[in-house]
Amino acid sequence: MLHTLYGRLALARRAWYERPGARRHLERPVVSVGNLSVGGTGKTPLVAALAAWLVSQGERPAILSRGYARRIADAAPTVVSDGTAVLTDVARAGDEPLMLARAVPGAAVVVAADRHAAGRVAETSLGATIHVLDDGFQHLTLARDLDVVVTGPGAIAADHVLPKGRLREPVSALSRASLLVVVGADDDAAQAEARALGVAVGLGASRRLSPPIAVQGPPPPSRPRVVVMAGLGQPAQFAEALAATGCDVAEVCRFPDHHWYTAADLAGVAARVTASGAWGIATTDKDAVRLDGLALPPAVAIARWPLTLDVPRWHVLTDAVRLLLGRRS
Repeated sequence: MLHTLYGRLALARRAWYERPGARRHLERPVVSVGNLSVGGTGKTPLVAALAAWLVSQGERPAILSRGYARRIADAAPTVVSDGTAVLTDVARAGDEPLMLARAVPGAAVVVAADRHAAGRVAETSLGATIHVLDDGFQHLTLARDLDVVVTGPGAIAADHVLPKGRLREPVSALSRASLLVVVGADDDAAQAEARALGVAVGLGASRRLSPPIAVQGPPPPSRPRVVVMAGLGQPAQFAEALAATGCDVAEVCRFPDHHWYTAADLAGVAARVTASGAWGIATTDKDAVRLDGLALPPAVAIARWPLTLDVPRWHVLTDAVRLLLGRRS
């Protein structure tokens, strides 16, 4: 079957790059944060949290991203942020890199299909002391010192390889991961799932929405009635998180992941706000950056709810990163 062939090819590709000398190395440590599944798992909030922690420790982290679905991709790496200022727009950066650049002042963000080239720019021009490789588990051409995989409870074991399911590689690839972060599980359940999947360390985590930030109009009241607008891998997760904070979710307007919004899209969502008697539009940080440069519907309030991860045993991850920094200092 097609998914069996896909899985074999994925493993063959991994084996090819795991040969001695096959991968390229950067001078500074590389921490990869990725997943085994397509769609949202919580990796981007973990990248942001890790980069922010590194900044707080006096490091100069560089987030290396592919910049998936950006509209303008130059041949050379694009510096989205030099660690002091955001230097480009969403068309050249891509939504997630621009979101990370705004969310983590002090972290450089460099985008390129060739993330070794991006890392070299970060090291030679931006003073990077460590790299965080965004969505890096399948980016096998670049050597990494720590591989962190993010998933949901039972999401991997119950799934299949593409195109039958959502897995990018067979489950056996997880034996290469250093840590498994299970979003929506406590630490005991996460550790049990990690061991079952062949990963030594499992960390539980939970999604948390920060207070909303107005994009247009006044800040939302407490427990507002909202229409959700989300172009994500799994929009339902955002809607459920909003409902858990007390928001009354009138409707969910779903768009494809990384969707480039148009004026017609926004007009359609605004009409749903009016029809449902909602306060306004609730969206994510990732969606909000894709509103840059658009004429927003007048008289319709829009707010974004930043998503973060709470990792109770955060020190397990940071201790591992500290070891890397000590080893390469």
